[in-house]
Parts: sequence; C-alpha cells; structure tokens
Amino acid sequence: MNQSIIMLVDDEPDILLMLEKALNLEGYHKIIKCSDGYSAIRMCQTNQPDIIILDVMLPDIDGYEVCRQIRQFSHCPILFLSAKNDELDKILGLAVGGDDYVTKPFSPKEVVFRVKAQLRRVEYNNKTPGNFSLQIGDLMIDPHGCQVKKGSQTVELTAKEFELLLYLAENQGRVISRERLYETIWKEDSFGCDNTIMVHIRHLREKIEDNPSHPKYIITVKGLGYKLVNPYE
Repeated sequence: MNQSIIMLVDDEPDILLMLEKALNLEGYHKIIKCSDGYSAIRMCQTNQPDIIILDVMLPDIDGYEVCRQIRQFSHCPILFLSAKNDELDKILGLAVGGDDYVTKPFSPKEVVFRVKAQLRRVEYNNKTPGNFSLQIGDLMIDPHGCQVKKGSQTVELTAKEFELLLYLAENQGRVISRERLYETIWKEDSFGCDNTIMVHIRHLREKIEDNPSHPKYIITVKGLGYKLVNPYE
C-alpha cells in the first residue's frame, strides 16, 4: 500500500467518491476528504498531506484563495480541478502556487497519473544531493555557495536579489505572483509589496540580462507576476 497522504477538496460528493475509488485502485488508501475551503486549510495544517487535489469552485472561498493560504505553510503539490477551461484561469491557478490544472469533465485515471507524476517529482527532489547548482541558459546558480555566474563572469548580487533569483530558478517556467514572491522572500504580509518586488526585479535584470529593457530570463506576465525561463529552449 502506498503511504502517501492525498487530500481531496471538492463540494461534489460524487467527485470525491469517484476520485477516492480511482486512487484506491492504484494503491492509495490514505485519503482525506473536504467539501469546503476553510476545512481544507485546517486539515492541511493538521495532516500535512503529500499532495492536494483542489476544486476551484467551493462554497465558501475559492480554490485559488485556499491555495494562497496553504502556500504560507506548505509546499506540497497542488493539482487544481476546474470547470473553467479559459487559459487565464489556468495561468492564475499556476501563478498562485498550483502545480497542475485539470479541467472538468476529466478522466479519473488521468488525474491519478498526474498525481503519480507529481509525487515522483517530489521524491526525486528529496533524494537529489544538496550540493548541486542550477544551470539555466548562461546562468549558473549555486544555492550553497550563494554565487551566480553568467558565463565565466561572477554576478554580484545582494542577499535579497540572490534569494529572489534562486526562488524563481527553483520554479523555472512557472508564473509566480508578486505577492507570493514577497511573502516567500521577505516573510511578511504582501500588502503594498509591488514597488519592492519591481525594484528588485529591475536590479536583477540590470545584472543578468544582456538588455534589461528587453529581458530574456526574467519575464513579466502582465497582471500575474514573473517567471524565469531558459532563453535558449
């Protein structure tokens, strides 16, 4: 029996039952079920699930807000379920901290295999030795030496600039909201954080981009946040 704890959050009992049966068939029997957002947040704090399958449309608060609050104390994978198929909804789900997004109606088997993929990624990351560097394009980021190089040149960063770049690199390709960046790096409430984040992003671009006015590494996703990409992929 697989020992992973999976939390299901949906206000439709039929969907909860369908997902539970599909997960049971694949050996997942540690299932926690919730039908509203506030219960999900409380139960996540208490039970520390390994992955969360989270519906967007809930009776009290929406899944995006649930995800935002859970991200304040947990980094477990979150897979959104939603009847919304619009691209902006998917981007928003990823921007607030989600790891995957599945639209309804869905195949229970597909959801199970997406769960497996996320759990494999977490297991791999946990087993990976800590003395590694991140290579993204010409950038080499050494988390333990707190050093950044672009090509053969060392890039001098402040502590906050380094933390910000490292966090974006660890989430390469994912849109991260300004609020999440501020709360993660500054460990404070994100109210009024826009100017602080914009200033640090601008300084980072001045140090790592060939042309800060036309960045290729740190990309702005209008209205949602920033993402770090490999310009050579």
